[in-house]
Amino acid sequence: MSTDTASAVEPAEAPPAGWEEARARVYAVGLSAALPAVSRPLAELDGHTLAEPLTTRTALPAFPTSSVDGWAVRGTGPWQVVGRVLAGGRPDPLTDDGTTVEIATGAMVPEGTTAVLRVEESTRTADGLVAGTPRPAPEWREPGEEAYAGEELLPAGTPVDPALIGLAASCGHDTLRVRRPPRAALLVFGDELLTQGPPADGRVRDALGPAVPAWLRRYGCQVRPADVVGPVADTLPAHVAALRSALTGADLVCTTGGTMHGPVDHLHPTLAALGADYVVNTVAVRPGFPMLLARLVGDDGRVRFVAGLPGNPQSAVVALVSLVAPLLAGLRGRPMPVLPHATLAEPIPGRGEYTHLALVRLDRVAGTAHPVRHVGSAMLRGLAGADGFAVVRPGTSGQPGDRVPVVPLPLLPGERAW
Repeated sequence: MSTDTASAVEPAEAPPAGWEEARARVYAVGLSAALPAVSRPLAELDGHTLAEPLTTRTALPAFPTSSVDGWAVRGTGPWQVVGRVLAGGRPDPLTDDGTTVEIATGAMVPEGTTAVLRVEESTRTADGLVAGTPRPAPEWREPGEEAYAGEELLPAGTPVDPALIGLAASCGHDTLRVRRPPRAALLVFGDELLTQGPPADGRVRDALGPAVPAWLRRYGCQVRPADVVGPVADTLPAHVAALRSALTGADLVCTTGGTMHGPVDHLHPTLAALGADYVVNTVAVRPGFPMLLARLVGDDGRVRFVAGLPGNPQSAVVALVSLVAPLLAGLRGRPMPVLPHATLAEPIPGRGEYTHLALVRLDRVAGTAHPVRHVGSAMLRGLAGADGFAVVRPGTSGQPGDRVPVVPLPLLPGERAW
């Protein structure tokens, strides 16, 4: 297979990619393999991504609409009532001065109307005429006040949420061209793992099998229970069979463990056996440097990806935020995630020539980041109380008062970033 990425047999001693370089690289390959655009009804679009800009089919509003309940009048008063117009009706024009029609909020303003008088500011004369003084400002919405016909409201790459769906409906759309959420699978490697009960007798409880699918769903992936497999036996044939099977239905397969070159680390030989190409093979970041991302092209021409997450739990999450998040943004046709910044409230040590991703808790009112405890690569206690990772660049350390990027942990659908 000929690609511009590194081969799956690249030597283990190749230098790791810089953290920022790795993120940019995986985003680019994800974007180049962005999921195909499809047309879907509005009711099915939540969680998808716009593949084309959202534009208006008509002006918004399409016709003048009353913003109050009252009277559409022509000329000076008092006015003779000649009709009534409700929302959804098309009124006859007002052709004579001194006439009015009762009008409801949202109703189409009749042609010839010179003002709308609020009902609460009107009176009726003894002979049934309407009297009052209209306010100087028009009490109706002009056509195109919100948007003109054909105006681009949101660009391609915008996540579809309920607000966007409602806006699209108001513009007259029944369907939109979108990119679907990626489908993901997880393979858990490691004979030492238990899937229930407490750790004992040299075996540890698998923490990633239950957690990684939840992280992936927060990144917008579809993950079915049947797509989570493991622990896979620590043999090369078992790894090859499991990965080949997972790739048939997934756009992205995440694996846990096996990213090094130990006696039971079979991920690299498995990728070689399946003809994969590395996009990234190790990253100069602590914790989590033995992460990787590989690319495969199936017989159907479709591109799939394998993200190798280290077996240590916190390192695996570092790999998710470092490689998987930008890859998924590219696959969905979304912009590269922009990292927010926070001010360090306490010092954070550097990690030499490696980027240090340090777990922090955020004070959103003060805009400060506070390092948490229990942050070893095999620990999850600190992660459970953190909001994200402060980025301490290579060759530096974080000092109180420094403004640093923060990689946020993924949010629930509908939650707003800090």
